[in-house]
Amino acid sequence: MFDGILQKFADRAPGAVMVRALLEQLLNAERLDAWFEHTRGRQYTRKILFSSLVGVLLQVVCKTHPSVHAAYRKSTIAASIIALYGKLRGVELETSQALVRFIAAESAQLIEGLQGARPPLLPGYRIKYLDGNCVEASERRLKPLRKSAAAALPGKSLVVFDQALDLVADVFPCADGHAQERALLGPVSATVAAGDLWVADRNFCVLSFLLNMERAGASFIIREHSQFPCKPLEAMRRVGASPTGAVFEQAVQVTAPSGETFIWRRIQVKLKTKTRNGDSTLILVTNLPAEAAEATTIAEIYRTRWTIETAFQKLEAHLHSEINTLGYPEAALFGFCLALVAFNLYAVVMAALRAAHPHANIDETVSGYYLAAEIANTTEGMNIAVDDAEWTRFAIASHEEMCTFLLDLASHVNLAQWRKSKRGPKKAPTPRTKYKGKTHISTAKVLAGT
Repeated sequence: MFDGILQKFADRAPGAVMVRALLEQLLNAERLDAWFEHTRGRQYTRKILFSSLVGVLLQVVCKTHPSVHAAYRKSTIAASIIALYGKLRGVELETSQALVRFIAAESAQLIEGLQGARPPLLPGYRIKYLDGNCVEASERRLKPLRKSAAAALPGKSLVVFDQALDLVADVFPCADGHAQERALLGPVSATVAAGDLWVADRNFCVLSFLLNMERAGASFIIREHSQFPCKPLEAMRRVGASPTGAVFEQAVQVTAPSGETFIWRRIQVKLKTKTRNGDSTLILVTNLPAEAAEATTIAEIYRTRWTIETAFQKLEAHLHSEINTLGYPEAALFGFCLALVAFNLYAVVMAALRAAHPHANIDETVSGYYLAAEIANTTEGMNIAVDDAEWTRFAIASHEEMCTFLLDLASHVNLAQWRKSKRGPKKAPTPRTKYKGKTHISTAKVLAGT
């Protein structure tokens, strides 16, 4: 596919080459700066381009460099580190959100072009998982925080995950780390569309939110909050069983503040095993009609809500998604949003693998950890060894050409190199009762039995 050095990287580190090519097409400097000028609000450009901010912070997010300062030292930014931090502080939340949406839309086109999307869990519906994420406490570098004994939370976000495309479709960042997740539902409601099926935990069981989805022609499966106002119209009746327990159903009436009434369904699952919070019963509320999905199907779809929890775990384990040296909320949330952007680029790579290896169970066998490690270990050397002109072809490539390239490279990937290492069931911890009261022991003596 390539000549010279780049071909060696394509042979030995195909994942890193695919991600670098995607960065060149979706986030190349010229295109990104033009996008920023069209999208920006109050922020302006002087010495530091928006593309330079993205480039520096992506190096940290992808673990190519350990810190913002280290990435800055390797960059060509002709401004001070103080100016860089000031610029990061000034990135508006609307810009961070728009960047995630922009890359999500571009990534979705590539995944669909690759035919690498998963089949929908419920045909005819776009399943979207909604959950909140609180950015971890930052270091107390800011002067107002230095005397604080309490942890400083730089913000939180609501994240929307697309089940079929396996990527983050949207984000709703908030600078107030103490804000209730429910307070952010207004902007989410504005994005609801007919044909959506929203799946969320009980934090989002808010009557106004559910009514907005009903009126927009969307559907929902939401875990019921204890204070949710609904009137049972019949007794619970058993309708089947799921892998997690017996399933019951009843019709309920919900009354809007305007007096309008709706007949929805209430699904109850009596769990075989209690949840980590000690709950033995799971109650769901849905407006899906019975002809669209049986109660057991609804229970199974809700069980897949953990997909978004898994996505958060991948962000934390494989990427530097929460940079705790960034104390200002705008900078910290910009870093988190760039981690979502990187996650979506990985999603395109995984879609290419699914399309190129249709008989391999990519989702179960390929580890995102090894892909992330390959990128972190290879990117800097590849950037040094490969001339920038070699990547220009990807900046000007069409979506069709890009899909052809990704499929070609993915078809030559040795899946064994990225295979997950599965371990057996965890064993109970061994009680540590020997040598109590001793500060230390000699390993050699213990092994020798003396």
